[in-house]
Amino acid sequence: MIEGLSGRKILVTGASGGIGSATAKVLLKSGAVVFLHYNSSSQGINEIKDWMEKEGIPNDHGFPVQADLSEEEQVIQMFENIKSMGGSLHGLVNNAGIWPPKDTSIVEMTLEQWNRTLAVNLTSMFLCSREFLRLLKSDPIEDASIVLIGSTAGIFGEAGHIDYSVTKSALHGFMLSLKNEIVKISRHGRVNTVSPGWVKTKMAEDGLKDLKTVTKVLQTTAMRKIATPNDIAYPVAFLLSPLLSGHISGQNIAVTGGMEGRLLFYPDEVDPANA
Repeated sequence: MIEGLSGRKILVTGASGGIGSATAKVLLKSGAVVFLHYNSSSQGINEIKDWMEKEGIPNDHGFPVQADLSEEEQVIQMFENIKSMGGSLHGLVNNAGIWPPKDTSIVEMTLEQWNRTLAVNLTSMFLCSREFLRLLKSDPIEDASIVLIGSTAGIFGEAGHIDYSVTKSALHGFMLSLKNEIVKISRHGRVNTVSPGWVKTKMAEDGLKDLKTVTKVLQTTAMRKIATPNDIAYPVAFLLSPLLSGHISGQNIAVTGGMEGRLLFYPDEVDPANA
């Protein structure tokens, strides 16, 4: 699997499904010790634990941890629990987030929705990154790594989802600032972002059921296909490996199949049924 991850301790937020679950599995197969975060339902984490047993991965390589990441005290407690179980961490994958499924223009959007999306998608990354660095300060790791999960919505914008788009575009400044702060605590620490386009996850399944929507997506995507969660998980794991990406920091890798903010194909040149 991915070289350079064996024995490294990594927290994956939102590990119960989609990109988070796929990332956790790649890390576990690579020999990492993974803290599997979930918010409310542990069903997805239980599925990972069952998968670990079938794959012959030691049970003590995967530790479930629970928290509402928009709540400061819960995040602090989660990191206290992690510290008590395994000391410091080598890596953090800031993956947890929400995509409000209904298209809502800014003139129709409530302040409640706006605040909720920012709290879950952005404040959670601030809190987890802060507590990760605080943990590093008390138990130093020389080559720690943080990977933020962004989105093409933060690059091209997303009409009807301005709240989501803002949380993802804000990660650019967050990443560039954090990469210069982490090295004051972890000498060779790194911070990078992976920004997926459309991915076949539960969060996107409603949109991908509409062949017209898929056609529009494929018309802007050079490779004319939709990503799988593993397409995102492997680049994330690569950025967590000090062996493979030890001199990469402050970069946003767009994993999009060559997506652009313009049309590349006519409708009859794509096949939404085989995306």
